Order: sequence, then structure tokens, then C-alpha cells
Amino acid sequence: MPRIDFDAKRTYDPDRFSAEGAFLTDRTKVICGFFEPGQFIPVHAPSSDLVVSVRSGRGIVREGDTDHRVTAGDVVSVMAETKRGIRADDDSRLEALLVVTPPPTDAEHDPVRRGLSNDEFEPELDAD
Repeated sequence: MPRIDFDAKRTYDPDRFSAEGAFLTDRTKVICGFFEPGQFIPVHAPSSDLVVSVRSGRGIVREGDTDHRVTAGDVVSVMAETKRGIRADDDSRLEALLVVTPPPTDAEHDPVRRGLSNDEFEPELDAD
């Protein structure tokens, strides 16, 4: 795997979280995630495992019905088909390395797109 340079990948978008691809195979996807205060990845439940390694900032990682408070240095893992989402605190940027295996399908990201377009952290998962 190539070295991941967070400084080179760092991109913040004022409208939504920024996901900068760092590594991709048919088995693994690695993303550098950059969140302005209050930004989020909406709750969804793809058939992939997730590891979130928080590099800086504060926020929550949703795992099922549990919200894990996270800060720099924390690592949270979420099993496949478990509801998950990530949200930066309202007063803090959040940077995290996200590893998903296998990469989710495009259809599994429909709740993410819907949640972002409707500004909903918890979109209805069965609305597809």
C-alpha cells in the first residue's frame, strides 16, 4: 500500500464532508475523511466492515444504536450490515482514516446520497 499523506489529501468542502480516496482494490477501500463542524456521513448499513481511525477533532461514530464519542487517537470498528454514520461535533473539524472491506456497492450508498441531499444524519434506510 502506498504511503497516505493526510496533508496532501486534506480538502474541506463547506457544503458536505470530503472523502479523498487513498487506496482501492476489489477487497478494500481506504478514504481520508475531512469534516467541517457539524458535517456527517449519513447512517447507512452496507455489507462491509468499517474501521474508523480518528486523526484529529471530535465527533461521534454511530454503531447500531450506540454513538461512540471519538477524539484524536480513537479507533472504532463496525461490522458489516450494522447501521453506521460519522458526524463531527458542531464546534470541531474531524479528520479520520476510513477503511471498508469489501468496498460498498453504489446501491448501498443510496441512503448516504439521500441523507446528504436532505441534510439528514439518519435517513430512512428502507426508503429505497
